[in-house]
Amino acid sequence: MGLESITIALDWTLNTNHTGFVVAKALGYYEKEGLQVHLIEPGVPYVPPAERVRDGSATFAVAPSETAISSRSQKDKPMLQAVAALLSEDTSAIVTLKSSGLDTPKELEGKCYASYGARYEGRIVQRLIENSGGVGSFKEVAMPAREIWDAVLKGEADATWIFLGHEGVQAEMEGVRLNVFKLSDYDIPYGFTPILVGNPETMRQRVSSMEAFFEATGRGYEYAAAHPQEAAALLVEESRGVLDKDFAVKSQEFASKHYCSASGRWGYMEPQRWQTFLEWLHDSELLTTAAPSRNPVEGTSVSLADLLSGNAGTLMELGDPRLEGLFTNEYLPDQSQA
Repeated sequence: MGLESITIALDWTLNTNHTGFVVAKALGYYEKEGLQVHLIEPGVPYVPPAERVRDGSATFAVAPSETAISSRSQKDKPMLQAVAALLSEDTSAIVTLKSSGLDTPKELEGKCYASYGARYEGRIVQRLIENSGGVGSFKEVAMPAREIWDAVLKGEADATWIFLGHEGVQAEMEGVRLNVFKLSDYDIPYGFTPILVGNPETMRQRVSSMEAFFEATGRGYEYAAAHPQEAAALLVEESRGVLDKDFAVKSQEFASKHYCSASGRWGYMEPQRWQTFLEWLHDSELLTTAAPSRNPVEGTSVSLADLLSGNAGTLMELGDPRLEGLFTNEYLPDQSQA
């Protein structure tokens, strides 16, 4: 009997957030479970990873929590469900160059923020500035994802959102000093990122395969947590030399500390953390129905400027049936020990 195929649409080019998948492939964990796992990097033209899940070309997508939440407000598209956290804690932050003199979020007032154009991104940055004492007025400029970091380094943008284990490590290696604004330091209880999302209907039809996949994937991430040097070598090999070895090692040393919970388990999502983030989105009037678009269509989507000005559709209530089943830990092994 042949191996069962599972495809993961990655959120970015191969990096240390994805190491567990690579380890599980390289060390035969997936094959032992009867699975053949394919990793799809973003291509040109860009297709959002979540769209690959919706159209059936991927089993899972790597995405932030907001992707799962956003899917619950789009009535014309299949809802997505979060099924595992790739990292146990938030390692992202809004950053500016130390040389810019923009030492607090308040000083981003009127400045240029390089945006990925994500659903809640600009409004979260707006709240960050407000919580630092500003009024939340700034210029959000959506850019191609691969150009964003260079735009900050070149001074073409003043701030952006990064993973400290990726751009943060890169900056450190290049001697670039950063001001780091972690959301939690400004009373923003950010959710899990990145996570895996899937189509709940599809997953329910393949329960045994899902459980096998997460058994193998968990072992991959737990190996990477315990053996960062070896895991980095496997990641570089999988990238066919695209990843720089020294960078991969330093990034892996950072990431390996954040894969697993205090009990040593990977993937588990604390329900209270989801609830706290949802409540914050609701109380901050961000949990709304309008979807952002770089080419908005009236009645269907709005511009980033519309979102920042509050033209974001209607506020979803926390008891909205569409939010039921937003996330699950049911496919993960040993949940009681998480």
